[in-house]
Amino acid sequence: MSAAAATATAAAPEAPKKKSRKLLFIVLGVVVLALIGAAAALFILKKNTAEDDHEDDGHAPVEQAAKNPKTAPVFLPLENMVINLADPGGNRFIQLGLTLQLQDAATETAVKAYLPSIRSQVLVLISQRTADEMLALKGKEKLASDIIATISKEMGYAVAGEADEASRKKKTKAAANPVQAVLFSSFIVQ
Repeated sequence: MSAAAATATAAAPEAPKKKSRKLLFIVLGVVVLALIGAAAALFILKKNTAEDDHEDDGHAPVEQAAKNPKTAPVFLPLENMVINLADPGGNRFIQLGLTLQLQDAATETAVKAYLPSIRSQVLVLISQRTADEMLALKGKEKLASDIIATISKEMGYAVAGEADEASRKKKTKAAANPVQAVLFSSFIVQ
């Protein structure tokens, strides 16, 4: 009986050693995987930081420059207007919706300050046109450019092609007109 007991006692300590070795290999594997993951994360973070530093130097890659477009314009919709046209008989009118495409938000604030007088000038400008002028494509294009010129004068910007002495005496702003375009949101002639 002592031989059997000795064999059973010897087998019992070997079983925990096998379990502890398996556990050791599992823990060691998890630690190695964690170190590899940490090294990969550190590598990626260093790479991104190096790219950010490179961009701060003003040497951005061409791909990055293509992804960052210019500043988006600001759009300022004006209230719809109903205006009598200069047709013989005086029974034609236009319902017009305009949206101004502006350079930036600062320009939007400046235009809003002048909006009542701009709206008045636009109404006067349109009331001098006939229905035939308004319906032609060239008439619409001319109207858009005339509205930009009217806004430029009202806000004190130099009007393209204007070189008379009166504008020089008024000290018009030398900067380019921040009103980039006039867009028609509705255009109904009756």
